[in-house]
Amino acid sequence: MLTFCGTERRCVMYNHVGYETRFYAPLSRAFIVLTSVVRRCRTLVARRCVRVRVARGSGTATDSNDSRVAVAAENTEPHGDQADRYTVRSVARAMRLINIIADGPPEGLTLSALSRSLGASKSTTLALARTLTTSGVLRDARPGPRYCLGTALIRLGDITRRQLPLGEICRPALAELAGQTKMTSRVAVCDDGYPVFIERVDGPGSVRFHTPLGQREVPHTSAAGKAMLATMTEQEVRAICAATGMVRRTAHTITDVDSLLANLALARANGFAVDDEEDAEGIFCVGAVFFGHDGSCAGAVSVTGIKGDLPAWRMNELGRMVQRYASKISESLGGGRYAERYPAAAGATA
Repeated sequence: MLTFCGTERRCVMYNHVGYETRFYAPLSRAFIVLTSVVRRCRTLVARRCVRVRVARGSGTATDSNDSRVAVAAENTEPHGDQADRYTVRSVARAMRLINIIADGPPEGLTLSALSRSLGASKSTTLALARTLTTSGVLRDARPGPRYCLGTALIRLGDITRRQLPLGEICRPALAELAGQTKMTSRVAVCDDGYPVFIERVDGPGSVRFHTPLGQREVPHTSAAGKAMLATMTEQEVRAICAATGMVRRTAHTITDVDSLLANLALARANGFAVDDEEDAEGIFCVGAVFFGHDGSCAGAVSVTGIKGDLPAWRMNELGRMVQRYASKISESLGGGRYAERYPAAAGATA
């Protein structure tokens, strides 16, 4: 310990055994500068040693001062993903860690694998993983340790689902679709293969369609329902058709299950389904499905208009447009595009 006595113009240093050593002022100033330089060199050497050990794969998170110095230095260095001034780098890195684990195998990832994928030292990765484990966002699976997603995400996902109703998420897309097609656009959720329409945006024209919301409808007569059926197995389709009885609505309604399966195969290949006056005379619909984060069919988007003398090329054009908006909704839900699940689909957009 160093103290400077102004009255006696000397420096007093207590050595490791408590004896007092005195230096006069000219010598004390030089000694203070030398001590500061030595301390700085020791810090730099210690930091370098810790980084070398981590680079060789032998570094672990400890409570030593040297490790804390190295981790603190690493956190202050610029990262490859240059964040803006309002982004907290450590939080962004933690979110990347969660996404890496989410995309990993079900049994989880080791610390070494996480460190490589994250592009950070094992010390930093372990600190992030343990912090997230403490809050339940991650869990420590054994044998390992291997890190997997934690149960806290289940609760957060359920809250998110309640706070972000599907109708509100889809409404901007429906408004754009109605504006471009000049037709009524709707979105339906998939209720065990049955469409339940939950949101509607009327087109800008004078024609309005009476399309009640919240009702469970038979799937074989609507474009949205057939688009949903096209994602199901033949056995599932036959079971639903047997339950509904495939009632006839118009002269164009498909009432034979084999004919319906052939129609669904065409819808699957095109990426969209068509209700060609099958639910109401003179009215047509075009629908395409979107997917949820788990990859299952979450619902469908459709547009409704007057059939008239609508040419086939216009029907296909509308189908591709509806499919594009359905893919946008899929992406917002984390479900991916239609083309990713049905690569051979001719109408699916990449």
